[in-house]
Amino acid sequence: MTLRVLLHAPTAAALRRARSNARNLLAADPDAAVRIVVNAEAVTALAETAEAATDPLITVCANSLRAARIDEAAATAAGLAVTPAAVVLLARLQAEGWSYIRS
Repeated sequence: MTLRVLLHAPTAAALRRARSNARNLLAADPDAAVRIVVNAEAVTALAETAEAATDPLITVCANSLRAARIDEAAATAAGLAVTPAAVVLLARLQAEGWSYIRS
């Protein structure tokens, strides 16, 4: 059984923890599936920092991008996945059996 972990990062501090958690988890279990969902004030921190090891795991909330006045096209150009609403994605992945951790 593949471990599927959903890390939720709604703040800048949570984004730092989620990235660290993802790196540590994948070092301990390279076969694990890890997703980081970023929303709320963490989108600003995401726009200011990039991390090659964890950015491919990130999905960012389009609603939060708009609220922060960050262009969605810039997020996708940076290689980030975008979801219309983080709350829907978080609920859907949990319903599919992903383990939720708020970072």
